Amino acid sequence: MTVGLSIALIIASILMILLVLLHRAKGGGLSTLFGGGVSSSLGGSSVVEKNLDRLTVLVGTVWFVCIIGLGLLLKN
Repeated sequence: MTVGLSIALIIASILMILLVLLHRAKGGGLSTLFGGGVSSSLGGSSVVEKNLDRLTVLVGTVWFVCIIGLGLLLKN
């Protein structure tokens, strides 16, 4: 069980990194420091952004459940 949760956690972590990097920058901050402030006409539609948000929340929930599950399993 621990190995399965560890593998799920690794996959969810990699997916979280990729999904967060796919999001468009909303304002200033560190993203503009690295060239994220340049506006592009190739941006996705609002439907794509909403689906990306939903997928990010879903993967974040899976990530959180894996962390809690591993913590409870390794506690004993």
